[in-house]
Amino acid sequence: MKLVAGNSNPKLADQVSDYLEKPLTKTSVRRFADQEIFVEILENVRGEDVFVLQSTSYPANDNLMELLIITDALRRSSAKRITAVLPYFGYARQDRRSQGRTPISAKLVANLITNAGVDRVLTLDLHAGQIQGFFDIPTDNLFAAPVFVRDIKERYATDNVVIVSPDVGGVVRARALAKRIDAPLAIVDKRRERPGESEVMNIIGAVGGRDCILVDDIVDSGGTLCNAAEALLAQGAKSVTAYATHGVLTGGAIARITASKLKEMVFTNSIQPTEDFENSPKLRWISIAPLIGEAISRTAAEQSVSSLFI
Repeated sequence: MKLVAGNSNPKLADQVSDYLEKPLTKTSVRRFADQEIFVEILENVRGEDVFVLQSTSYPANDNLMELLIITDALRRSSAKRITAVLPYFGYARQDRRSQGRTPISAKLVANLITNAGVDRVLTLDLHAGQIQGFFDIPTDNLFAAPVFVRDIKERYATDNVVIVSPDVGGVVRARALAKRIDAPLAIVDKRRERPGESEVMNIIGAVGGRDCILVDDIVDSGGTLCNAAEALLAQGAKSVTAYATHGVLTGGAIARITASKLKEMVFTNSIQPTEDFENSPKLRWISIAPLIGEAISRTAAEQSVSSLFI
C-alpha cells in the first residue's frame, strides 16, 4: 500500500500516515509560471495499491485539478489500483438542477475523477447520499457521527442533551446521531428568503432547560446555525453547541460565529483549519485521521468498511 498526499490538507495526511504507520510517498507537485500544475511521483508505484488523500476544498478548482493530475501520473506509472480519498468532496452542493439551464456540477466532477483513472472513492459525509450514484466506480461514504458521539459523551451529560437538526433536510443525519446517544430530537423550521440568508420560523420539539447540539454537514456562512442558536435560546435552551463535518467558512463566517450566542462550534479537520479558525475562542476541531486511516486499512485488506458505523 502507498499513501500519496496532495497539498489541500497536509496536516491530516501526516496524521493518517502516523495512524497507519506508513510514510507518505515522495512526490513533487509544483507549478509553472502560468500556474499549470506539474506532478512527479518520486518512488516506484508499479503494482501498488495507492491511496491519494486530497480534499477538493478552497481553492476548489486547483485542488481538484491537482487530484486529477496526480491520478494520471499514478495510472501512467502502472499503479495497480488508485483510491481517491476525499475527506471533503467539493461541488457536492450542486447535486441537482435547482432551476432551468443550470448544471449538475457534482456529477461532472464525479465523471472527471472517474475518467482520470480512479478505481474507487473514499469520502466523508457527502452533502447528499445520492452523490454516491454519480460515480460509476465503488464509492464509500464515511460518517463523522462516531467521532462526534465520542466527543459529546466526554463533554455533556447525555441525559440532558437534545440533538437538533438546523433544517428539515438534515433530519436523517440528526436522527442517526440522536439514536447513537439515546437522546431526543428537535427540528428548526426555517424559511430561506434568498440564497445565503435564512430566517428561523419555529422550533419543533422540547428544548427548554436542555443542552442543544446542532448537527450539520457543511457550514459556509454560518448564518443558519447562528440564527438557530438564537431561536433555541429564546425557547429556553440551557446552551447551544454546533457540530459539523466540513468547515468551509467563507467570508465573515468565523467572525459571525465568534460573535454569536453559540457556546461552541466543532468541526472535523476534513478541511485544514486556518489561522483565524485556530484563534477563535468558539471554534474547535477534532481529528478524523483515525477514521480515515482505519477505512483505508480495511479497504486495502478487502475488509468491511460499513462495519465501522454499526
